[in-house]
Amino acid sequence: MEELDVNTVIVGVDIGGTAIKMALLNMDGIMLVKTQEPTPVAEGEDGIVQKVADMMDHLLQGQGLHREHVAGIGVGVPGTVDGKNGIVREAVNLNWRSPVRLRDKLAACTGLLVAVENDANTATLGEMWQGSGQGAQDLVMITLGTGVGGGVICNGQIVEGINGIAGEIGHISMAPEGGPLCNCGKTGCLETYTSATAFIRAGREAAENGTSPYLAELLSRNGEVKAKDVLDAARAGDKGALAIVDRAGLYLGLALSHLAILLNPAKLIIGGGVAAAGDFLFARVRESFCRFVPFPYVVEATEILPATLGNDAGVIGAAWLIRSRT
Repeated sequence: MEELDVNTVIVGVDIGGTAIKMALLNMDGIMLVKTQEPTPVAEGEDGIVQKVADMMDHLLQGQGLHREHVAGIGVGVPGTVDGKNGIVREAVNLNWRSPVRLRDKLAACTGLLVAVENDANTATLGEMWQGSGQGAQDLVMITLGTGVGGGVICNGQIVEGINGIAGEIGHISMAPEGGPLCNCGKTGCLETYTSATAFIRAGREAAENGTSPYLAELLSRNGEVKAKDVLDAARAGDKGALAIVDRAGLYLGLALSHLAILLNPAKLIIGGGVAAAGDFLFARVRESFCRFVPFPYVVEATEILPATLGNDAGVIGAAWLIRSRT
């Protein structure tokens, strides 16, 4: 890596359907300042590019810096990404239905080095660089949120695959026949059992069919069931809610066992809102993982850990895209 001035910074960007998160980091990955602003989806790809440039200039000015102090801009995007060429093939949440040459557009707008990657991959890189993945060159991250995403790192490099969708762990099939309908159009995907959306759907069903008195009372009072409600009900010993959490732990551990046998990573990292359940969920995942991995030495060598960076993982990992090139 080339020697860099002490004032050199990296811009890390996480473009979401609702907000653009941005941070300035030094070359050691220490965050200097961060911000977020609404994503101008209605203004199209050019409007979003200009918004990123404007946000960057504002952050730099606040630190007494200018564009010449920037080593580059790393960007995470929620969609299918050709990282090698900096092209976003599709990003539904941004209403990008056809390929967008984001790297070239942002580079032309700012005059800076730009790198682009899928947002789940940048979150994984962030955990590798500054989070619970530190010290590992082979790791897998799963994010349990509205859906289930993930990223795979082998030998310190993100695995993209031929179409850029490597790491779509949420769409591993857990039920060859039947199973809940997934947003991808198939049935029985891991996402349909372990996401927040899955907890909400299953919790409402348990409330309505009488298997969960706890959730039935909440549904009657609030008109809805949240994922946290299901976890709280399970902790309180509600049998219907416990069945939901037990099933999620079973299938997540099973999916992780497949990944461990296929990739043999040092660390399996779980992040996202559902993962905030902590060891109440993790204990079930580890039990299932041990049940399905046939090699004791793999079980002993593989750590299953919670993510530690939270919402900052994406911008930190985006910055790593630039740091790894300098």
